[in-house]
Amino acid sequence: MQLAKAFGAEVTAVCSTGNVDAARALGADHVIDYTKDDFTHNGQHYDLIMAANGDHALAEYQRALSPHGTYVMTGGSAKQMFQAMLLGPWISRTGSQKMGNLMAKPSKQDLVFLRELLEAGKVVPVIDRCYPLSAVAEALRYLEAGHAKGKVVITVDHQ
Repeated sequence: MQLAKAFGAEVTAVCSTGNVDAARALGADHVIDYTKDDFTHNGQHYDLIMAANGDHALAEYQRALSPHGTYVMTGGSAKQMFQAMLLGPWISRTGSQKMGNLMAKPSKQDLVFLRELLEAGKVVPVIDRCYPLSAVAEALRYLEAGHAKGKVVITVDHQ
């Protein structure tokens, strides 16, 4: 979301009730609480949908895309990954919408640009919790519970 805003995009965040304020604080122009509203049925069309924790079938995301929009899956269930990997390329070839997975290949130039955004305060890391290396199992249990509101960091003592 912060990167999209840094590039001047109008951002709509879709999150649970407990994350609405955080999404606004991170720069979302519009926030949809998925416990109350389904963005795939609200009549809006989006140029880009980044599904981090996808909860819809690929056809539902496709319906919410603008005619030349792009859907990118960055996380979700095995079923959703399977749909995106198998159906996404077919939909992309047969229509004007593009659908697929995110396979990032960062370059040195990308990392330098990201560093500049961080140094300028245009992108701020969101860290939920920090765990020492000895508590990795606890950190993984916390992540698996699905309630992290940012990154979970594992710290390493260098002594």
